[in-house]
Amino acid sequence: MNRVSAIALLSAALLAGCNQSPADGMGPAQKAGKVVDEAGAKVQTAVQDQVVKADAAAERAREKAKEAAAEARTNLDRATAKVGEKVEQAGEKMQEAAR
Repeated sequence: MNRVSAIALLSAALLAGCNQSPADGMGPAQKAGKVVDEAGAKVQTAVQDQVVKADAAAERAREKAKEAAAEARTNLDRATAKVGEKVEQAGEKMQEAAR
């Protein structure tokens, strides 16, 4: 084989190798981009899941705060009523003592 035909054969083999496409039709950069996109999607899903959980926890905390405020209001009303009773009793005793 002469030198020219060897170079031509080698060139043809190289060009044929460059034109072959992978079975999935994606080159290395496209594959890397796909991996990055998939990782980004997983992170986004995980973050969204955490946001949903945080929202649910915040809603439960708001409900508990409402319940605690209502209970505190009830307890304050009871305490106020008891103080009022004691003041009335003290007033009655003062009136009796003054007679």
